[in-house]
Amino acid sequence: MKGVPVESALRKARDSGRKLLVTYITGGLSDDWVAVLLAMADAGADAIEVGLPFSDPMIDGPTIQEASQRALERGTTPSSVLSELRSTDTSVPVLVMTYCNLVLRAGATRFARELAGAGVTGAIIPDLPLEESGEWEEHAGAAGVETVLLAAPVTPDGRLAAICERSHGFVYGVNLMGVTGARENLASTSSVLAKRLKAVTDKPVIMGLGISGPQQAVAASEHADGVVVGSALMRSALEGASPDQIADRVATIRAALDRG
Repeated sequence: MKGVPVESALRKARDSGRKLLVTYITGGLSDDWVAVLLAMADAGADAIEVGLPFSDPMIDGPTIQEASQRALERGTTPSSVLSELRSTDTSVPVLVMTYCNLVLRAGATRFARELAGAGVTGAIIPDLPLEESGEWEEHAGAAGVETVLLAAPVTPDGRLAAICERSHGFVYGVNLMGVTGARENLASTSSVLAKRLKAVTDKPVIMGLGISGPQQAVAASEHADGVVVGSALMRSALEGASPDQIADRVATIRAALDRG
């Protein structure tokens, strides 16, 4: 299956005046997780992250941890997630969010090719340091998989520029220091980091972590190109929301971003 390239799709949407919305689904969370993915795309997501369930997700908070554990208990593996994606056609780019151990276990070349074979065109590996990511970036790039790098509020200016230069697809701005999870209030560090990133790159800058609903999405995207929403949607999924109900939440955020 040939996937949709990440950066070109996001640039096109951004340059048309649209604020970008990236949503997240834990692969293998339920029997209908692929239906949730497709419903998110139909509801206005510009790209979708698929989390590969992992037993020790260091950047993920309680909600994503619970979703990963539930998926693992169902017997979900990276191979089973990619197998389901391989037979799924989407109109938007699909990325995976995973951790170094899964990449190292498979080997960088094999893992990148497996992602590409499943139509995945982007990868986010939050525990892969910039200094050690060269080999992965090389093999991923050769397979047509764009590596998205993360920038934190405390990242020094020089390192920020290096992250932006080497990130592909988009630059993932982390709203706050900590783990994923919906918060009642958006951290003040979000707008500061967004401005710093936009000052050094023309690549799409998308802010994530802690966004719980439409108002926060609009606030986080004010100085950036868009937002990632994950834990808030996964909490709904864990509580039994149907694909259509999750799509309604995505559509509400999409409408808020479009109104500005």
